[in-house]
Amino acid sequence: MDRDRFSDAIERIDAANGADPETEEAEGRTWPKALLYGVRMSACLEELAADASEALCLAVRCQHIQRWKIPREDYPVGRLGYRQWRTELAGYHAQTAGSILRDAGYDDALVDRVKSLVRKERLKADPEAQTLEDVACLVFFRYYLPAFAKKHKEEKLVEILARTWKKMSPAGRAAARAIALTPVLKSLLDRAIRQG
Repeated sequence: MDRDRFSDAIERIDAANGADPETEEAEGRTWPKALLYGVRMSACLEELAADASEALCLAVRCQHIQRWKIPREDYPVGRLGYRQWRTELAGYHAQTAGSILRDAGYDDALVDRVKSLVRKERLKADPEAQTLEDVACLVFFRYYLPAFAKKHKEEKLVEILARTWKKMSPAGRAAARAIALTPVLKSLLDRAIRQG
């Protein structure tokens, strides 16, 4: 790995995410939300798979690059609208990541690999795509589940948690079980696992 090129790419990704107009308080400072998410994704990958490839490290950092530019509210309510939104986002994230990585000097092979990972192609068949999915689920459980849970009725939340759990690998599930959830959230996750 060319460390200078990798660092340059991470700086470019972080600069793109640093333009997020929404902010969040964490670790004693105010962060642009998208930047904080990318940093959390990278830290979680380091814990889960410290030997991850360069392509996976880059894909994890830019998985939700500039997500705020395609708001969920622009799509219909319900599962179909949600899927349309996620499909549009995946394409946008992949294209944006590809442009940044080309500007940082990466060749087409690595750029295409990162784009494939960001789109989560061959999720269950590609171990790196599965690791990216595990990392996204772990970051959700660790940092975003408490606020997310407040927005949903209990049965709906259990259903969402069951679908999330099904997407995870055994290694991802083991890491998720180690996350310190509140007793209420742990109980809901346990219900979701039993239903799955």
